[in-house]
Amino acid sequence: MLTTAYLLAWARALLFTQIVEAPLYRAALGVGWGKALAASAVTHPFVWFVFPPLAARFEIAYLPCAIVSELFAWLVEAAFFVKICGVRPGRAIAFSLLANAASVALGQASRALFGLP
Repeated sequence: MLTTAYLLAWARALLFTQIVEAPLYRAALGVGWGKALAASAVTHPFVWFVFPPLAARFEIAYLPCAIVSELFAWLVEAAFFVKICGVRPGRAIAFSLLANAASVALGQASRALFGLP
């Protein structure tokens, strides 16, 4: 699973995620670039390197794995903004959902149209 091609695909997906999510976090939550980038930097490796092997081990299909991993990213990023940045919980939950939904939707659209990320 950890081939050079897989690592490059992850790096492209992480960059794409950061391009979509970090500006949303900056604008909506008023956090600095470092914290806006840190949220996805914490969760993205779990989404790519922890959840897929667990899903394979327990024979869980792609869609349920993707849903669980995105729920994880949404809630952990929201918790990050509450605990580390002092953002109100409702605001953190709402904008983390928006940012993660945007990166998933735009990522799927980009993959369908251009084959990337």
